[in-house]
Amino acid sequence: MARRINADKPHLWKKDIAASVDQFNQWFMRFAPEAFRATRVQATEHVKSALRATNDLRSIDATTLKSNPSALSTLRMCTAPPLAVDRLIGLADASKNLVGRMEDGKLPTRMAAVELNAELIKLCRIISRLLDRDIFPWLDAAKSPTDHERDRASTIVADRLCSAVANPIVRNAQEQRQLACLGQWLDARGYRKQSHPSGNALTAMEAGTYAFRMNLSVGKSLKVNIPIDVVVQPKKRRKDRLPILIEAKSAGDFTNTNKRRKEEATKIHQLQATYGESVPFVLFLCGYFGSDYLGYEAAEGIDWVWEHRIDDLAKLGL
Repeated sequence: MARRINADKPHLWKKDIAASVDQFNQWFMRFAPEAFRATRVQATEHVKSALRATNDLRSIDATTLKSNPSALSTLRMCTAPPLAVDRLIGLADASKNLVGRMEDGKLPTRMAAVELNAELIKLCRIISRLLDRDIFPWLDAAKSPTDHERDRASTIVADRLCSAVANPIVRNAQEQRQLACLGQWLDARGYRKQSHPSGNALTAMEAGTYAFRMNLSVGKSLKVNIPIDVVVQPKKRRKDRLPILIEAKSAGDFTNTNKRRKEEATKIHQLQATYGESVPFVLFLCGYFGSDYLGYEAAEGIDWVWEHRIDDLAKLGL
């Protein structure tokens, strides 16, 4: 697209960044406490269940983990320091497939019993060695915990779990909200949500329709599918008959966006190589997108629309 909406207007970026951060923060303050509370209640039950299954951490053995594979995610948070999945796999020299299945509450179906036992013993050895004994004082005292000690320990471990679980919940909710926002805007202008058959050419997409989460095939010799959040075919088709491709992006801090900024650059290059240099690809932004991020995307030829100025979508011919 020759005409830029925001990428060529750096004099507006500072004001838009501030407005976007404010918008995200307002939404977060409304949504996050409720999400965190719900997650914390759920996490506390997981912790108490794991404590019961392991006799208050005094029976961390292969037999117990076989019967309660879902306890592993809680046991990782019972150590000092708490262990990420990959760190536990590395320290225990354990099977990545096994740990991944246990994180989902299951055991591998094809692992031989002898191998499974050996792998579980390795995991138990690391977890037992690194248990945070300040949180579980009954372990050194060699006695059963009091109800107060168990409740206190469960709350601490649940908070650790929440930090890992609540962030994806917030991120997913924000993503759904952004898609709903785009859908409402398009619906109000007479567009119709309609899936486009995967076997049909992209240029054959029906005018005045849009689709969410559409996979587009890219690549010449090696074909791969890349997901696009929103694909919209304008009522008045472009000359190349390509629809508008929109990627919804939200972020709760500036650091994360700078780590992810190359993702969009890779995607636009793949799209241009397959559909031509003029392929209309824009970002739909809400949250912490700073000047570094915006400058990088602009240099890669990527434009964007701010959620707090969603009517700019009309400038795309929608």
